[in-house]
Amino acid sequence: MKFGRRQFMTQAAVGAAASLAGGGTAQAEVLFPKDPNKFGRGGSTTGGVSRSEQTLYDCEIEGKLPVDLDGSFFRVGPDAQYPKSQQFEDDIFFDGEGHVSLFQFKNGHVDFRSRYVKNDRWKAQHAARKSLFGYYRNRSSDDASVQDVRRASHNTHVWVHANRLYALKEDSPPALINPHTLETIDSNYTFGGAYTAETFTAHPKNDPETGEMFAFGYEAKGLGSTDINVISVGRDGKINWSAWVNAPYCCMLHDFAVTRRHIAFLAIPMAYNKASPVHWAWDNTKQPWLGVMRRGGDGKDIRWVPGPMNMSDHTMGSWSDGDRFFWDMDGADGNRFPFFPHLHDRFDPVKGQARVRRFSMDLSRKSVRNFDMEVLYPDVTGALSRQDDRYNVDPYRYGFLVSAWGSKGQGWTMFDHQKRTHRTFMPGPDAVLNEAVFAPRRKGAAEADGYLLGVAHLPKENRSEVLVLDTQDITAGPIARVILPGRATPQIHGNWIPGDQLPPG
Repeated sequence: MKFGRRQFMTQAAVGAAASLAGGGTAQAEVLFPKDPNKFGRGGSTTGGVSRSEQTLYDCEIEGKLPVDLDGSFFRVGPDAQYPKSQQFEDDIFFDGEGHVSLFQFKNGHVDFRSRYVKNDRWKAQHAARKSLFGYYRNRSSDDASVQDVRRASHNTHVWVHANRLYALKEDSPPALINPHTLETIDSNYTFGGAYTAETFTAHPKNDPETGEMFAFGYEAKGLGSTDINVISVGRDGKINWSAWVNAPYCCMLHDFAVTRRHIAFLAIPMAYNKASPVHWAWDNTKQPWLGVMRRGGDGKDIRWVPGPMNMSDHTMGSWSDGDRFFWDMDGADGNRFPFFPHLHDRFDPVKGQARVRRFSMDLSRKSVRNFDMEVLYPDVTGALSRQDDRYNVDPYRYGFLVSAWGSKGQGWTMFDHQKRTHRTFMPGPDAVLNEAVFAPRRKGAAEADGYLLGVAHLPKENRSEVLVLDTQDITAGPIARVILPGRATPQIHGNWIPGDQLPPG
């Protein structure tokens, strides 16, 4: 979506008018627009949607899976349940319903399963046999029949803590999912009523030493609010710490950083705007701010410091060295998402190219005028930073990224920050790669010693496969391929969970 100011306001007016009219007329048929730039990305004919819940026992495997690869590769993404009515068909794909999938690895075999998150939104549309929700995060554009129905899609990330599998979307509380069957247990989980914020991050962090899960919600007191609620959840699954802070302005706080000593947020100019039909708009008049607070405190010590213009949104790793805080993310000099409107300028694809950046702040200084930002690998562009999740809160050496190499296609890149080097595996110019996840070779294995797993889509063959790479040398190519008979369900994020960290099936 590319909006000028006038078109921007017109789209908002159209959405409001549709709301007054009851959300549009009923659709006579279920058919997505063929245009891949419309909602549903062309529908079933292009593979833009899956819409099919699947169970596949014993996937076809090419190569040999390591016997010690024992666990579950969970994924989730937006999979449009129904096409939207004409006035909303330019909605962004982020508004698709959450579809969770699972590749279960054990004894050299892999079973596949996928299920929609059966939340209130999915149930309402399932009963009506049509789309009932308008633009992304825009309640005013919804059908009159669902004005009191939760809009949560739970389509962004999956996370495991205290034997619970969470499906997450940052505009709502989590959904609890059965980790073996993927059936929805609770579509509005609030930790027994102890969690009172209206939202919950898509990117929690686990502390492997204390067993805690750290999370937060922004816009925590409602639409457009600057409130942030930060929490810790103990090994028992109960909230054991909570603090409230405020951001400099309401903006997309997609990810955050947790270390042994600190918790941090990065405010970026992808800001809430009432006129935007899709909630956010890029406002380059706003200043990026880095906010750092003491972990476990009351939040009153948070320090917001301005810094260079950027849009960084995924944590690779973070740590504290005494009072000095470090945070690695993938980020760009400008807006990375051309489908969100611009208020004062136009999308610049060059400024939108992301690289691994290191933010830092010396908290021992009484006065800090700017936070520091360094581009670590200028020659590598990409997105969806990851690490060995056992190092979420500690100093780390290795990171991973979906990298872009022009006509050569995409790759998975592995970084060695100690040596400042990187290696890349590229499956070919036609393959479309999802975010890759790391699986340790065995319990207690050294950092990043294991396997990199990720889904590759092969458009020419209209199918997908999971590639398994050995991190000792990812450039050697896959040691095994888990082959699906068709396209895998969509993915934004995924996670590898070792078999001993899940409850018995």
